[in-house]
Amino acid sequence: MAALFGSRVRKLRTAAGMTQEEVGQKTHVVSTRITQIERASGAKPTLELARALDAVLGADNLLVELWPYVYRETFPDWSRKFIAYSERAVSIREYSAHVVPGLLQTREYARAVLSVGVTLSGDEQLDERLTARMTRQERLGSPDRPELWVVLDEAVLRRPVGGREVMRTQLERLLEAAAERHITVQVLPFDQGEHDVMGGSLTVLTLPDGSEVAYTEGAHYGQLIEDPAEVGRFALTYDRLRAGALPPLMSLDMIRSAMEGYNRGTKVPSRSERRRVAQEQLQQSGGRQLRGGGRRPPRRRARP
Repeated sequence: MAALFGSRVRKLRTAAGMTQEEVGQKTHVVSTRITQIERASGAKPTLELARALDAVLGADNLLVELWPYVYRETFPDWSRKFIAYSERAVSIREYSAHVVPGLLQTREYARAVLSVGVTLSGDEQLDERLTARMTRQERLGSPDRPELWVVLDEAVLRRPVGGREVMRTQLERLLEAAAERHITVQVLPFDQGEHDVMGGSLTVLTLPDGSEVAYTEGAHYGQLIEDPAEVGRFALTYDRLRAGALPPLMSLDMIRSAMEGYNRGTKVPSRSERRRVAQEQLQQSGGRQLRGGGRRPPRRRARP
């Protein structure tokens, strides 16, 4: 993809009658950077540079649209392979323990998720990651869109990622998505207890030829599974999660209830307030032990 991007830049530059040095001056980079891009050598172009080249060369957004595919080449091999499978899948079954899956995230929710857990070089890199994620969502509205079945742990609804307003909008997005005929959303409630995918996520993809692959992911790792026997075991694990989750209509009721909670704006004590209350309780317990959930022990009757 980097080679394709570079060839398009060279073709547009030649058609515009511009030298590499002239393009570099207009995009505020050295001419050798333009040479690297056209030869697909050196660092990949940033999103900001892709936008600048698109404007200077009059590419009508072509270079910006190509950029996410170039950016994807910086991912590990197994990650790129999983993304390629996802783009061909006719069915996507996904379980998420902590956050809304990327395909259903709002832009602000995605920004909050992508801002933590990794070292970013700045806002530019965050913008690149965000653009790549939003681009992948476009397939849900395409003619070859896959069937999407999502099971969310209840924790996904309860943790206010990005703040209450961002979370409320995200839950609203889930309700809108679940209204689509090709998207099903379920919630796995806390009272289901432990299960085989605690602490991570699981995705099972069905490809056009009927074969399947699976992908598991934690906070700092991912694993692509292609062996049919192993994939079969993960598919069975997913079916068990789906069976243990609330039915779709009840799941939507739980999502609405969580959304209403964010609408009400229930006040959560600040860290300093929680510390103050904890200190007061410690002081009280030091002077007098309370029993029975805070009730004073009954007085002893005097003996006659």
